[in-house]
Amino acid sequence: MKRNEIVLVALMALLNFTYILDFMIMMPLGNILMPQWNLNSSQFSIIVSSYSLAAFVSSFAAIFFADKFDRKNLLLVAYFGFLAGTLGCAFATNAATMIIARSVTGIFGGLISAQVLSIIADIIPYERRGQAMGMLMGGFALASVVGVPFGLYLANQFNWYFPFLVVAGVGLLLFPLLMRYVPAVRAHLANPIPLKGRIESFVHIFSDRTQMTALAFSFILIMGHFLIIPLFNPYMVYNVGVPQKDTPLIYLFGGISSLITAQFVGKLSDKYGKRQVFVVAAAASLVLILMLTNMPRIPVYLVLIIFSIWFSAATGRTVPGQAMTTQAVSAKTRGSFMSLNSCMQSLGTGFAGLISGWLTFSDANFAIHHYDYLGYLSAILILVCIALAIRLDKLLVLNGLK
Repeated sequence: MKRNEIVLVALMALLNFTYILDFMIMMPLGNILMPQWNLNSSQFSIIVSSYSLAAFVSSFAAIFFADKFDRKNLLLVAYFGFLAGTLGCAFATNAATMIIARSVTGIFGGLISAQVLSIIADIIPYERRGQAMGMLMGGFALASVVGVPFGLYLANQFNWYFPFLVVAGVGLLLFPLLMRYVPAVRAHLANPIPLKGRIESFVHIFSDRTQMTALAFSFILIMGHFLIIPLFNPYMVYNVGVPQKDTPLIYLFGGISSLITAQFVGKLSDKYGKRQVFVVAAAASLVLILMLTNMPRIPVYLVLIIFSIWFSAATGRTVPGQAMTTQAVSAKTRGSFMSLNSCMQSLGTGFAGLISGWLTFSDANFAIHHYDYLGYLSAILILVCIALAIRLDKLLVLNGLK
């Protein structure tokens, strides 16, 4: 890639790092915030869900107005609002103020991902776009492997709000670089798609069995995965007996195992078939989900092993699952479909957080009760996804999309 393209993609990757870290770091803080603010599991789950539900609203609305603006300007406005919301999280004093701060962060965060991908697609030529996307995904990997464990370390060593201060601080340092080095992106304004055309694209999606199956598959898959995530850290600390100082290791080992798995599961999917690899990984994850949600007090090293294997299985589901989803639509309408797919994933994440709070309760010692219910429901949803994957694969073949 050219020098200016490398600078652009590097800045987008750093932006992605702060964006993903902010989203991910909230969930592992439950074991700290629940006793500090005297929250029950339902109240904490609402805090977690507020971000995703707000992101769903803004990302869905953006489908109808985002292309009316310079992509750079919209990204800068969204990122500034996102950083303001993140900073607000650091100064929250109770559940109500944190929900407000997370909702503000989610509203602006819901606009960021699509703009980053659109800017890369508009500026980087197709023949160099693969390398650009690889660098961009480095932001996600860095947030998973380094950001979350480091954020938890800061929370454990100092206080729960330190990760939010760090994310906001890094973002504020990054902001002037984005203003200077990200070029204006206005080519799409020359031939805007009228609102009527956008509505027609959505009507077409909802009348297409293949695309609706893919959206249902994506929604249930993300909800099945995130059901056990929001309360996982409190469960590990207060039920399983993992020392709070060791919780960063769980996410460090999980992130590393996920990265390793991602390197070869894509190749396996291309060689043996997306559906086949998805079904095998999903079936393997069922056993691990039930182990994680019915875990007795065991040594930390066993927790690390089981969690790492589960994270690998989850990655093994996600990679071929996303590939099947993107294949469900032609290139002509892929933009509208993927925007709606992103909305459905935010909605699935938000619903998962709410359901995790409804099905469980915490006692006076903050131990989570009925956490196994989440495991059973997650397993059922994964079984539904296996059936949908088989159905989707048949529809792809039937419609000549495979």
